[in-house]
Amino acid sequence: MSARIEGKVVVITGASSGLGEAAARHLSDHGARVVLGARRTQRLNTIADEIVEGGGEARAVSTDVTERQQVQALVDAAVDAFGRIDVMLNNAGVMPLSPLDRLNVDEWDQMIDVNVKGVLYGIAAALPYMKEQASGHIINVASDAGHEVHEGSAVYAATKHAVRALSDGLRQEATPYGLRTTIISPGAVESELPDTISEGDVAEETESLYDEHAVSADSFARAVAFAIEQPEDVDVNEILYRPTTQNL
Repeated sequence: MSARIEGKVVVITGASSGLGEAAARHLSDHGARVVLGARRTQRLNTIADEIVEGGGEARAVSTDVTERQQVQALVDAAVDAFGRIDVMLNNAGVMPLSPLDRLNVDEWDQMIDVNVKGVLYGIAAALPYMKEQASGHIINVASDAGHEVHEGSAVYAATKHAVRALSDGLRQEATPYGLRTTIISPGAVESELPDTISEGDVAEETESLYDEHAVSADSFARAVAFAIEQPEDVDVNEILYRPTTQNL
């Protein structure tokens, strides 16, 4: 248990696998009360049930982050169940990489809807509660692609640059209310993100990179915990990390 995590109410989007699932389990192990959102309801319920069976407190709420009302319902469920929200972890994301000239416009729209609007909907749902409490912590998941652009990643990188810009703007505006904001930008971490790539050659290249370099999703969970467990007068604004062997 961590004294600064224990008892905190943490809402996590994209919690049915990968980074979100790892964060949910890790934070619960440290005493957090977790409220999990994702589209895959059966998988989400299984994770919540396993956390409860292990002695933790968890709720599962079917959530599509592209639907603002569903994200609001997720946060409302946390407040209804536990009386407050301490941490909003906007983790849901997709990564259907492709060169621009392949004109996968539907995939561009999907990335904007999930990676950018989904984060905004999470902020919109949590911020009023946190302002009223005069406390809270919003953690937004970006990527090392939010720091540099590689061929084939233009739209994905643009969405992650947007997350970083939104997060820093939020940091500045939330200061008077005593709120904390953190951006976590992982490199290659084991997740289902490569599975969202529809272009065969791009998928093969990305999967090769992940097979060679990706570290476990627990690395992300530890980064989240590090940001949360700092004293209230310390705001970890950004964590950028990669596997030691990843040079991109």
